[in-house]
Amino acid sequence: MYFPISEEEKMIQMMVAQFADREVAPGAAARDESGEFPRELVAKMAQLGLCGMMVPPAYGGSGVGAVAYALAVMEVSRACASTAVTMCVTNLSCEPLLAFGTEEQKKRLLAPVASGKILGAFALTEPEAGSNLTEISCRAEKKGGRYLLRGTKVFITNGAYAGLTLVLARTGEGNRGLTAFAVEKGLPGFKVGREIHKMGLRASNTVEILLEDCEVPEANRLGGEGEGLRAVTNALYSGRIGIAAQATGLLQACLDEATKYARERRQFKRPLSGHQAIQWMIAEIATGLESARLLTLSAAALKQRGEPFAREASMAKLFASETLIRSAYQALQIHGGYGYTREFPIERIYRDARVTTIYEGTSEVQKMVIARETLKET
Repeated sequence: MYFPISEEEKMIQMMVAQFADREVAPGAAARDESGEFPRELVAKMAQLGLCGMMVPPAYGGSGVGAVAYALAVMEVSRACASTAVTMCVTNLSCEPLLAFGTEEQKKRLLAPVASGKILGAFALTEPEAGSNLTEISCRAEKKGGRYLLRGTKVFITNGAYAGLTLVLARTGEGNRGLTAFAVEKGLPGFKVGREIHKMGLRASNTVEILLEDCEVPEANRLGGEGEGLRAVTNALYSGRIGIAAQATGLLQACLDEATKYARERRQFKRPLSGHQAIQWMIAEIATGLESARLLTLSAAALKQRGEPFAREASMAKLFASETLIRSAYQALQIHGGYGYTREFPIERIYRDARVTTIYEGTSEVQKMVIARETLKET
Protein backbone atom coordinates (compact mmCIF):
# COMPACT_ATOMS: atom_id res chain seq x y z
CA MET A 1 0.00 0.00 0.00
CA TYR A 2 1.18 3.52 -0.77
CA PHE A 3 -0.19 6.44 1.19
CA PRO A 4 1.90 9.54 1.91
CA ILE A 5 2.38 9.45 5.68
CA SER A 6 5.00 11.49 7.51
CA GLU A 7 8.02 10.11 9.34
CA GLU A 8 6.36 11.00 12.64
CA GLU A 9 3.22 9.08 11.66
CA LYS A 10 5.35 6.07 10.66
CA MET A 11 7.10 6.15 14.02
CA ILE A 12 3.78 6.32 15.86
CA GLN A 13 2.46 3.39 13.83
CA MET A 14 5.56 1.33 14.63
CA MET A 15 5.36 2.22 18.34
CA VAL A 16 1.69 1.22 18.56
CA ALA A 17 2.30 -1.96 16.53
CA GLN A 18 4.99 -3.02 19.01
CA PHE A 19 2.71 -2.16 21.93
CA ALA A 20 -0.13 -4.15 20.35
CA ASP A 21 2.05 -7.21 19.78
CA ARG A 22 3.75 -7.09 23.18
CA GLU A 23 0.97 -5.91 25.51
CA VAL A 24 -2.44 -6.19 23.84
CA ALA A 25 -2.50 -9.40 21.80
CA PRO A 26 -1.27 -11.90 24.44
CA GLY A 27 -4.30 -11.46 26.73
CA ALA A 28 -6.98 -10.84 24.10
CA ALA A 29 -8.48 -14.35 24.21
CA ALA A 30 -8.51 -14.45 28.02
CA ARG A 31 -10.20 -11.03 28.25
CA ASP A 32 -12.80 -12.14 25.71
CA GLU A 33 -13.48 -15.28 27.74
CA SER A 34 -13.82 -13.49 31.08
CA GLY A 35 -15.24 -10.17 29.86
CA GLU A 36 -12.60 -8.39 31.95
CA PHE A 37 -12.21 -4.69 31.20
CA PRO A 38 -8.57 -3.89 30.22
CA ARG A 39 -7.78 -1.38 32.99
CA GLU A 40 -4.01 -1.90 32.84
CA LEU A 41 -3.94 -1.54 29.06
CA VAL A 42 -5.92 1.70 29.29
CA ALA A 43 -3.31 3.10 31.67
CA LYS A 44 -0.52 2.08 29.30
CA MET A 45 -2.32 3.62 26.32
CA ALA A 46 -2.59 6.85 28.29
CA GLN A 47 1.17 6.81 28.87
CA LEU A 48 1.70 6.43 25.12
CA GLY A 49 -0.56 9.41 24.38
CA LEU A 50 -3.31 7.37 22.71
CA CYS A 51 -6.30 8.87 24.54
CA GLY A 52 -6.35 12.36 23.04
CA MET A 53 -4.48 11.97 19.77
CA MET A 54 -6.29 14.82 18.01
CA VAL A 55 -6.22 17.18 21.02
CA PRO A 56 -3.45 19.81 21.26
CA PRO A 57 -0.85 19.31 24.02
CA ALA A 58 -2.10 22.51 25.68
CA TYR A 59 -5.25 20.59 26.62
CA GLY A 60 -3.62 17.31 27.60
CA GLY A 61 -3.55 15.53 24.24
CA SER A 62 -0.69 14.35 22.06
CA GLY A 63 -1.88 16.41 19.07
CA VAL A 64 -0.51 14.01 16.45
CA GLY A 65 -3.51 14.27 14.14
CA ALA A 66 -6.23 12.16 12.55
CA VAL A 67 -3.94 10.10 10.27
CA ALA A 68 -1.75 8.95 13.16
CA TYR A 69 -4.91 8.23 15.14
CA ALA A 70 -6.32 6.03 12.35
CA LEU A 71 -3.02 4.15 12.04
CA ALA A 72 -2.91 3.59 15.80
CA VAL A 73 -6.49 2.29 15.91
CA MET A 74 -5.68 -0.15 13.10
CA GLU A 75 -2.76 -1.60 15.04
CA VAL A 76 -4.62 -1.96 18.34
CA SER A 77 -7.66 -3.45 16.55
CA ARG A 78 -5.48 -6.02 14.83
CA ALA A 79 -4.54 -7.29 18.30
CA CYS A 80 -7.82 -6.79 20.21
CA ALA A 81 -10.96 -5.04 18.97
CA SER A 82 -12.32 -4.59 22.52
CA THR A 83 -9.28 -2.58 23.58
CA ALA A 84 -9.47 -0.56 20.37
CA VAL A 85 -13.08 0.51 20.84
CA THR A 86 -12.27 1.64 24.40
CA MET A 87 -9.54 3.82 22.93
CA CYS A 88 -11.79 5.07 20.10
CA VAL A 89 -14.59 6.23 22.38
CA THR A 90 -12.23 8.12 24.69
CA ASN A 91 -10.77 9.97 21.68
CA LEU A 92 -14.27 10.58 20.32
CA SER A 93 -15.50 12.08 23.59
CA CYS A 94 -12.79 14.74 23.34
CA GLU A 95 -14.11 16.21 20.09
CA PRO A 96 -17.19 18.15 21.26
CA LEU A 97 -15.21 19.54 24.20
CA LEU A 98 -12.46 20.70 21.88
CA ALA A 99 -14.85 22.22 19.34
CA PHE A 100 -17.48 23.75 21.66
CA GLY A 101 -15.86 23.99 25.08
CA THR A 102 -14.81 27.27 26.61
CA GLU A 103 -11.19 27.76 27.58
CA GLU A 104 -12.12 26.95 31.17
CA GLN A 105 -13.98 23.79 30.11
CA LYS A 106 -11.07 22.62 27.99
CA LYS A 107 -8.68 22.87 30.91
CA ARG A 108 -11.06 21.50 33.54
CA LEU A 109 -12.98 18.84 31.58
CA LEU A 110 -11.09 18.04 28.37
CA ALA A 111 -7.52 17.80 29.68
CA PRO A 112 -8.14 14.88 32.10
CA VAL A 113 -9.76 12.82 29.30
CA ALA A 114 -7.22 13.69 26.60
CA SER A 115 -4.32 12.87 28.92
CA GLY A 116 -5.90 9.55 29.91
CA LYS A 117 -6.27 10.42 33.58
CA ILE A 118 -9.94 9.52 33.20
CA LEU A 119 -11.90 7.72 30.49
CA GLY A 120 -14.54 9.40 28.38
CA ALA A 121 -17.94 8.10 27.26
CA PHE A 122 -20.54 9.28 24.76
CA ALA A 123 -24.22 8.95 25.76
CA LEU A 124 -26.52 9.55 22.82
CA THR A 125 -28.50 6.35 22.19
CA GLU A 126 -31.75 5.72 24.02
CA PRO A 127 -34.18 2.77 24.00
CA GLU A 128 -36.33 4.58 21.40
CA ALA A 129 -33.68 6.78 19.74
CA GLY A 130 -30.78 5.27 17.80
CA SER A 131 -29.94 6.42 14.28
CA ASN A 132 -32.41 9.32 14.53
CA LEU A 133 -31.09 11.59 17.29
CA THR A 134 -34.06 13.94 16.89
CA GLU A 135 -36.14 11.30 18.72
CA ILE A 136 -34.11 11.70 21.93
CA SER A 137 -36.45 12.06 24.89
CA CYS A 138 -33.98 12.57 27.77
CA ARG A 139 -34.92 15.95 29.30
CA ALA A 140 -32.80 18.68 30.82
CA GLU A 141 -34.66 21.21 32.98
CA LYS A 142 -32.87 24.32 34.17
CA LYS A 143 -33.08 25.09 37.90
CA GLY A 144 -31.05 28.13 38.85
CA GLY A 145 -27.41 27.50 38.05
CA ARG A 146 -27.84 23.82 37.24
CA TYR A 147 -29.77 21.43 35.01
CA LEU A 148 -31.72 18.37 36.11
CA LEU A 149 -31.32 15.56 33.56
CA ARG A 150 -33.92 12.78 33.38
CA GLY A 151 -33.82 9.78 31.10
CA THR A 152 -32.10 6.53 30.16
CA LYS A 153 -29.19 6.02 27.78
CA VAL A 154 -28.27 2.59 26.39
CA PHE A 155 -25.27 0.91 24.73
CA ILE A 156 -22.84 3.29 26.42
CA THR A 157 -19.26 2.16 25.79
CA ASN A 158 -16.90 2.76 28.76
CA GLY A 159 -19.98 3.81 30.75
CA ALA A 160 -19.13 2.08 34.04
CA TYR A 161 -15.52 3.31 34.03
CA ALA A 162 -15.77 6.78 32.49
CA GLY A 163 -14.93 9.81 34.57
CA LEU A 164 -16.73 12.07 32.09
CA THR A 165 -19.77 11.27 29.96
CA LEU A 166 -21.07 13.51 27.20
CA VAL A 167 -24.86 13.48 27.28
CA LEU A 168 -27.29 14.82 24.70
CA ALA A 169 -30.58 15.91 26.30
CA ARG A 170 -33.68 17.82 25.28
CA THR A 171 -34.13 21.42 26.43
CA GLY A 172 -36.71 22.27 23.77
CA GLU A 173 -38.55 20.85 20.80
CA GLY A 174 -37.31 19.76 17.38
CA ASN A 175 -33.76 19.58 16.05
CA ARG A 176 -32.83 22.80 17.82
CA GLY A 177 -34.08 21.56 21.16
CA LEU A 178 -31.07 19.36 21.95
CA THR A 179 -28.26 20.44 24.27
CA ALA A 180 -24.95 18.76 25.12
CA PHE A 181 -23.66 18.35 28.67
CA ALA A 182 -20.38 17.09 30.13
CA VAL A 183 -21.48 14.94 33.06
CA GLU A 184 -18.81 14.12 35.62
CA LYS A 185 -18.77 10.85 37.50
CA GLY A 186 -20.22 11.19 40.99
CA LEU A 187 -22.77 13.91 40.25
CA PRO A 188 -26.03 13.35 42.15
CA GLY A 189 -28.57 11.36 40.14
CA PHE A 190 -26.03 9.83 37.73
CA LYS A 191 -26.26 6.05 37.93
CA VAL A 192 -24.70 3.19 36.01
CA GLY A 193 -27.41 0.67 35.11
CA ARG A 194 -27.15 -2.91 33.96
CA GLU A 195 -24.20 -4.19 31.98
CA ILE A 196 -25.14 -5.25 28.45
CA HIS A 197 -23.76 -8.65 27.47
CA LYS A 198 -22.74 -8.78 23.85
CA MET A 199 -21.97 -11.29 21.11
CA GLY A 200 -18.52 -9.78 20.57
CA LEU A 201 -16.27 -7.05 21.99
CA ARG A 202 -16.79 -8.80 25.31
CA ALA A 203 -13.92 -6.98 27.05
CA SER A 204 -15.38 -3.60 26.08
CA ASN A 205 -17.64 -2.23 28.80
CA THR A 206 -21.20 -1.48 27.62
CA VAL A 207 -23.91 -0.35 30.05
CA GLU A 208 -27.11 1.59 30.55
CA ILE A 209 -26.86 5.05 32.09
CA LEU A 210 -29.72 6.20 34.32
CA LEU A 211 -30.22 9.94 34.79
CA GLU A 212 -32.53 10.43 37.76
CA ASP A 213 -32.74 14.20 38.22
CA CYS A 214 -28.99 14.23 37.65
CA GLU A 215 -27.67 17.61 38.79
CA VAL A 216 -25.33 19.06 36.17
CA PRO A 217 -23.84 22.53 36.72
CA GLU A 218 -24.59 25.09 34.03
CA ALA A 219 -20.80 25.42 33.70
CA ASN A 220 -20.80 21.91 32.19
CA ARG A 221 -23.12 22.78 29.31
CA LEU A 222 -21.33 22.71 25.94
CA GLY A 223 -22.26 25.70 23.85
CA GLY A 224 -25.69 27.27 24.17
CA GLU A 225 -29.05 25.60 24.60
CA GLY A 226 -30.15 24.04 21.32
CA GLU A 227 -26.61 23.63 19.97
CA GLY A 228 -26.26 20.01 21.05
CA LEU A 229 -26.86 18.40 17.66
CA ARG A 230 -24.24 20.64 16.08
CA ALA A 231 -21.84 19.86 18.92
CA VAL A 232 -21.97 16.10 18.39
CA THR A 233 -22.41 15.85 14.59
CA ASN A 234 -18.77 16.46 13.68
CA ALA A 235 -17.69 14.07 16.42
CA LEU A 236 -19.91 11.39 14.89
CA TYR A 237 -18.20 11.86 11.52
CA SER A 238 -14.85 11.45 13.28
CA GLY A 239 -16.20 8.38 15.02
CA ARG A 240 -16.82 6.80 11.62
CA ILE A 241 -13.16 7.20 10.76
CA GLY A 242 -12.36 5.42 14.02
CA ILE A 243 -14.66 2.48 13.27
CA ALA A 244 -13.37 2.29 9.69
CA ALA A 245 -9.87 2.04 11.18
CA GLN A 246 -11.07 -0.61 13.63
CA ALA A 247 -12.58 -2.63 10.78
CA THR A 248 -9.36 -2.25 8.79
CA GLY A 249 -7.32 -3.55 11.71
CA LEU A 250 -9.65 -6.53 12.00
CA LEU A 251 -9.27 -7.10 8.24
CA GLN A 252 -5.52 -7.31 8.80
CA ALA A 253 -6.13 -9.87 11.54
CA CYS A 254 -8.35 -11.89 9.17
CA LEU A 255 -5.61 -11.92 6.55
CA ASP A 256 -2.91 -12.81 9.08
CA GLU A 257 -4.88 -15.72 10.51
CA ALA A 258 -6.06 -16.99 7.12
CA THR A 259 -2.60 -16.99 5.54
CA LYS A 260 -0.96 -18.55 8.58
CA TYR A 261 -3.47 -21.40 8.71
CA ALA A 262 -3.46 -21.93 4.94
CA ARG A 263 0.31 -22.38 4.96
CA GLU A 264 0.32 -24.80 7.90
CA ARG A 265 -2.76 -26.94 7.26
CA ARG A 266 -2.45 -29.74 4.71
CA GLN A 267 -5.31 -31.27 2.72
CA PHE A 268 -5.09 -33.64 -0.25
CA LYS A 269 -1.31 -34.01 0.31
CA ARG A 270 -0.47 -30.29 0.01
CA PRO A 271 -0.92 -27.10 2.02
CA LEU A 272 -4.27 -25.36 1.79
CA SER A 273 -2.43 -22.41 0.28
CA GLY A 274 -1.75 -24.55 -2.79
CA HIS A 275 -5.47 -24.83 -3.61
CA GLN A 276 -6.90 -22.22 -5.98
CA ALA A 277 -10.18 -21.90 -4.04
CA ILE A 278 -8.22 -20.86 -0.94
CA GLN A 279 -5.91 -18.58 -2.93
CA TRP A 280 -8.88 -16.69 -4.35
CA MET A 281 -10.36 -16.11 -0.89
CA ILE A 282 -7.02 -14.81 0.37
CA ALA A 283 -6.74 -12.56 -2.69
CA GLU A 284 -10.16 -11.07 -1.97
CA ILE A 285 -9.33 -10.45 1.70
CA ALA A 286 -6.01 -8.80 0.79
CA THR A 287 -7.61 -6.55 -1.83
CA GLY A 288 -10.38 -5.52 0.57
CA LEU A 289 -7.81 -4.73 3.26
CA GLU A 290 -5.78 -2.43 1.01
CA SER A 291 -8.89 -0.65 -0.26
CA ALA A 292 -10.27 -0.14 3.25
CA ARG A 293 -6.94 1.20 4.49
CA LEU A 294 -6.68 3.74 1.68
CA LEU A 295 -10.27 4.95 2.09
CA THR A 296 -9.80 5.31 5.85
CA LEU A 297 -6.50 7.18 5.67
CA SER A 298 -7.87 9.42 2.92
CA ALA A 299 -10.83 10.44 5.10
CA ALA A 300 -8.47 11.00 8.05
CA ALA A 301 -6.20 13.17 5.90
CA LEU A 302 -9.13 15.36 4.86
CA LYS A 303 -10.10 15.83 8.50
CA GLN A 304 -6.51 16.62 9.43
CA ARG A 305 -6.35 19.33 6.76
CA GLY A 306 -9.58 20.90 8.01
CA GLU A 307 -11.51 20.02 4.84
CA PRO A 308 -15.04 18.55 4.68
CA PHE A 309 -14.84 14.81 5.31
CA ALA A 310 -18.36 13.59 6.16
CA ARG A 311 -18.91 11.76 2.87
CA GLU A 312 -15.45 10.21 2.85
CA ALA A 313 -15.76 9.08 6.48
CA SER A 314 -19.05 7.36 5.67
CA MET A 315 -17.55 5.76 2.56
CA ALA A 316 -14.62 4.44 4.58
CA LYS A 317 -16.85 3.14 7.36
CA LEU A 318 -19.32 1.53 4.95
CA PHE A 319 -16.69 -0.16 2.81
CA ALA A 320 -14.36 -1.27 5.60
CA SER A 321 -17.11 -2.73 7.77
CA GLU A 322 -19.02 -4.51 5.00
CA THR A 323 -15.77 -5.87 3.56
CA LEU A 324 -14.79 -7.08 7.01
CA ILE A 325 -18.00 -9.09 7.36
CA ARG A 326 -17.27 -10.93 4.10
CA SER A 327 -13.59 -11.37 4.89
CA ALA A 328 -14.20 -12.72 8.39
CA TYR A 329 -16.57 -15.26 6.82
CA GLN A 330 -13.90 -16.27 4.29
CA ALA A 331 -11.12 -16.44 6.88
CA LEU A 332 -13.23 -18.68 9.11
CA GLN A 333 -14.18 -20.80 6.09
CA ILE A 334 -10.49 -21.35 5.34
CA HIS A 335 -10.09 -22.69 8.89
CA GLY A 336 -12.94 -25.15 8.35
CA GLY A 337 -14.26 -26.80 11.50
CA TYR A 338 -11.39 -25.49 13.59
CA GLY A 339 -12.50 -21.93 12.83
CA TYR A 340 -15.75 -22.62 14.67
CA THR A 341 -13.86 -23.45 17.87
CA ARG A 342 -12.22 -21.15 20.39
CA GLU A 343 -8.87 -22.79 19.75
CA PHE A 344 -8.16 -20.27 16.99
CA PRO A 345 -8.40 -16.44 17.10
CA ILE A 346 -10.62 -16.27 14.02
CA GLU A 347 -13.66 -17.30 16.10
CA ARG A 348 -13.27 -14.18 18.30
CA ILE A 349 -12.45 -11.98 15.31
CA TYR A 350 -15.61 -13.21 13.55
CA ARG A 351 -17.78 -12.21 16.53
CA ASP A 352 -16.03 -8.88 17.05
CA ALA A 353 -16.44 -7.98 13.39
CA ARG A 354 -20.23 -8.14 13.29
CA VAL A 355 -20.98 -4.91 15.14
CA THR A 356 -18.88 -2.71 12.83
CA THR A 357 -21.76 -2.40 10.34
CA ILE A 358 -24.08 -1.32 13.17
CA TYR A 359 -22.52 1.11 15.63
CA GLU A 360 -21.44 4.68 14.84
CA GLY A 361 -24.20 4.62 12.24
CA THR A 362 -25.48 1.53 10.43
CA SER A 363 -24.47 0.79 6.85
CA GLU A 364 -27.87 2.07 5.77
CA VAL A 365 -27.23 5.40 7.50
CA GLN A 366 -23.81 5.65 5.81
CA LYS A 367 -25.47 5.21 2.41
CA MET A 368 -27.89 8.01 3.26
CA VAL A 369 -25.02 10.35 4.16
CA ILE A 370 -23.01 9.41 1.06
CA ALA A 371 -26.00 9.97 -1.22
CA ARG A 372 -26.91 13.27 0.45
CA GLU A 373 -23.39 14.68 0.21
CA THR A 374 -22.91 13.43 -3.36
CA LEU A 375 -26.18 14.96 -4.54
CA LYS A 376 -25.16 18.26 -2.94
CA GLU A 377 -21.98 18.31 -5.02
CA THR A 378 -23.65 17.35 -8.27
